[in-house]
Amino acid sequence: MTGEHRIPVPARTAEARLLVVVRAPSAEAYAPVLDVLVEHGIRSIELTLTTPGTLEALPALVERYEGVDVGVGTVLRPDALRRAVDGGAAYLVTPVTDSGLVESAVASGTAIVPGGLTPTELFASWSRGAAAVKVFPASQVSPGYVKDLRGPFPGMQVVPSGGIDLDGAEAWLRAGAAAVSVGGPLLGDAFAGGDLGELGRRTRAFVERCDAVPR
Repeated sequence: MTGEHRIPVPARTAEARLLVVVRAPSAEAYAPVLDVLVEHGIRSIELTLTTPGTLEALPALVERYEGVDVGVGTVLRPDALRRAVDGGAAYLVTPVTDSGLVESAVASGTAIVPGGLTPTELFASWSRGAAAVKVFPASQVSPGYVKDLRGPFPGMQVVPSGGIDLDGAEAWLRAGAAAVSVGGPLLGDAFAGGDLGELGRRTRAFVERCDAVPR
């Protein structure tokens, strides 16, 4: 299998250029936070398999947020990949470079964004048909890394992830990233009893800053 069989990132995610990675104490805690994210403009949400109960809750969450791309992240095993696809995941994300996972996702018709840091890791996934590659952890490199990768890999779609704050989101997009993946700097203490009104304000700030970057 090669990149000729690539399944692209879903249209809403590609348009938004902003994915929110959501890690919660349990799947039961998702809804109040996701409601705020969606209300304030988020159109792509990555639910992580480190959150207990995610796969069981996935079909209902996909239905609840029908105008949003609900993806599943931290996919590390083939069985989890199959369950995520069967549950309606709009896309899949994995922090690792695993050609088997990429090929399984492509065969299922589902976009996958695998992680890696080195050119060898990133190209290995891209060449097997990844929708985009996740530079992870992005905190270990600078936005200029996108330009470095574009030299040998001009068509590669790059999505940085890991420690990206508001200024970082803008910087990575201006450097040519296809999208940015944000988590803690946006969510803050939302799952620890934090003010959901403040979460809404942070969300709007991220959405507006990303929207303002020329495409």
